Amino acid sequence: MTSAETTVDPAEVAKFEAMAAEWWDPTGKFKPLHMMNPVRLDYIVSQIAAEHGRDLTADKPFEGLRILDIGCGGGLLSEPMARLGATVVGADAAERNIPVAQVHAEQSGLTIDYRHTTAEALAASGEQFDAVLNMEVVEHVSDPLGYLTACHDLLKPGGIMCCSTINRNPKSFMVAIVGAEHVMRWLPKGTHDWNKFITPDELESLITRAGLRMVDKKGFVFNPVLWSWSISSRDLSVNYVTASVKAG
Repeated sequence: MTSAETTVDPAEVAKFEAMAAEWWDPTGKFKPLHMMNPVRLDYIVSQIAAEHGRDLTADKPFEGLRILDIGCGGGLLSEPMARLGATVVGADAAERNIPVAQVHAEQSGLTIDYRHTTAEALAASGEQFDAVLNMEVVEHVSDPLGYLTACHDLLKPGGIMCCSTINRNPKSFMVAIVGAEHVMRWLPKGTHDWNKFITPDELESLITRAGLRMVDKKGFVFNPVLWSWSISSRDLSVNYVTASVKAG
């Protein structure tokens, strides 16, 4: 696959196009992401700050950093990055997500460069970033290695990619498919394909083959009693996140 080609799966894009208007509804179809977002942000912010030597007590700790939020959706991660001072590009293959994100950013007084494009197209045009946020996307593409290679190409030397996805095992089938889509009805049935889930070992191998070095991995764990998410160093059985760097 050449860098100008795409790993976008049209069927996957169509699923998210159909839900575009609901991105900022915390009780709608993206309720799970709204619930998970605080722990996602904690992880992303701490990893970027550590890799780029930023002081999180500063007013705009990410000022001067250029960050790509690939698969940005409605901007749930792009907006906090902009508030931290970063120059943010939010990219999504689902065209209907972009005006939703643009309107919300304008209403929030934020300047974010939202684009209907792909990782491969951005890489082919020579764009580069200090950090790439690649959250809950890799399980939806047609060619994970090609996609992650494009993400590698989008990083400046010394840049960091945060990549989260869902493990593939019987527990993840029960939690992410049966629980989230059929029992809780947090997501429309068919949102996820269990066969496209990726184990942590598989993801590390793909990231390494793409030219990056994984430096951290953690689990995102949902507690049904406390009804909250937390970060775990040990439990990567369902949702998990990784940090990888490009050699400087």
